[in-house]
Amino acid sequence: MVGSRLPLIISIALNIFLAGAIAGGVVWFEARRSAPRASLQALGNQLPAPERDAFYKTLREARHQARQTILDGQQARRDAAALLRQPALDAPALLAALERARVADSAMRAALEQRIVEFAATSSPADRAILAEGLSRYIHAPPPPKKSAQ
Repeated sequence: MVGSRLPLIISIALNIFLAGAIAGGVVWFEARRSAPRASLQALGNQLPAPERDAFYKTLREARHQARQTILDGQQARRDAAALLRQPALDAPALLAALERARVADSAMRAALEQRIVEFAATSSPADRAILAEGLSRYIHAPPPPKKSAQ
């Protein structure tokens, strides 16, 4: 009798774990979706139209030049997802894939920041003040609201 209950107990435990993971994922996704978004591109939102267009063009060019880095980061995330789907977790390989994604993300951000600096170096003081205000909003973007435990 005990042997026939073991699969049932394991199944119930796995279902509870799966339900908790799904619920946690939904809560996390909703919190991220409702949180105010701040991005480096948003720094130029308040620039006058011609400067804003030039700013966005600068960022597009930076992304185009870093296309391989972007693709490397995407591939690293796909590799990490594939590793997570494996029946046996290869933690070192998963950490390596996540590290590759993080390095690619950091390199992309550094390239964007470098282009923003180059853009700012050729901008008027008034436009730099607008970029500074955008950076202040970026830095002070409020954290996502915390759910109260009731």
